[in-house]
Amino acid sequence: MRILLGTLALVVSSLPFGTPAVAAAPHDRGHSEPTWSESVVDADQSFRGLDAVDDRTAWVSGGSLTDGGPGKVFRTTDAGESWQDVSPPGTEGLGFRDVEASSARTASVLAIGPGEASRIYRTTDGGTTWTETFRNTEETAFYNCMDFYPGGKRGLAVSDPVDGKFRIIGTHDGGRSWQVMSDRGMPDSTGEFNFSASGDCLVINGRHAWFGSGGSISRVFHSTDFGRTWEATDSTIPAGEAAGVFGLAFRTPGEGLAVGGDFSAPDNGVDATAITTRRGDWRGAGDLAHLGEDAAWIQGRHHTVVVVGESGDVAGSSISLDGGLNWERFSETGFHTLDCVRRTCWAAGGNGRAATLHLR
Repeated sequence: MRILLGTLALVVSSLPFGTPAVAAAPHDRGHSEPTWSESVVDADQSFRGLDAVDDRTAWVSGGSLTDGGPGKVFRTTDAGESWQDVSPPGTEGLGFRDVEASSARTASVLAIGPGEASRIYRTTDGGTTWTETFRNTEETAFYNCMDFYPGGKRGLAVSDPVDGKFRIIGTHDGGRSWQVMSDRGMPDSTGEFNFSASGDCLVINGRHAWFGSGGSISRVFHSTDFGRTWEATDSTIPAGEAAGVFGLAFRTPGEGLAVGGDFSAPDNGVDATAITTRRGDWRGAGDLAHLGEDAAWIQGRHHTVVVVGESGDVAGSSISLDGGLNWERFSETGFHTLDCVRRTCWAAGGNGRAATLHLR
């Protein structure tokens, strides 16, 4: 996105550093009360990238809250009891808004920004060494998020439009190299852009890929051929200069959720969620008490999905037990980014916070 979100959204936390976020119980129909267990990894970082490998291993990435400070990457292999700084060298001024990991050893991180600020780094030894695998050479491109197909060989990353169309790069070798793809199969996207709010503005499930937009219109783009062609559908989430789709989550290729809002009015969660079914269209879902920056489905509980957001004066974490039709805010603590593996959810956000939540 042309305007870096750090300048749009004030980072707020309703709890002192290091204090667990105690949840208020929702009407959970007999399920256990969700409670975040929170710690501060690096108070100088704003985390917006997160990928959980399992219930013990996760990676987070972010950018410095100090002007010109380094973007950093951290990894845990003990369920968040400790985090190791595994950052690439020479990252001063970079903002790592997305991280995609296949194991405790292999991960790719995306730095966002105009021109050469957009870069991808890859490690295969747990962050001991990194290789820069992509550096943007187009002055008008601005990459926002990425994801990989099952198996980890193929992957996509999306940039704001170049010459009126969203720009896509792809990899066929697990992120070792990236190539700019033809835009002949991309609909006109003039006036639209992505939001690098959570690292989930582009997501993949099976052979399907989606990314969200905002700006002149708020849409969801869908590809079934590894990013060669795309179809765009109205998301029903209101559009605006700082409004649109911030994050996407799919339980299956036929059941998905879009979340968003307006960073210029972050206390307004009305019309901030939308759902889709196998028909491929989107319709408005339940209202949130806060904007939605990221979402994740709970494995094994088919209709349960969690949404987080922490920008503005009204932050929070909300849960739906009916696939997004109705929401209950179970905590006033919010985060920028979220990922759930089985029934363990990981979250991260401003002031270097990371947290876990276990659902029974």
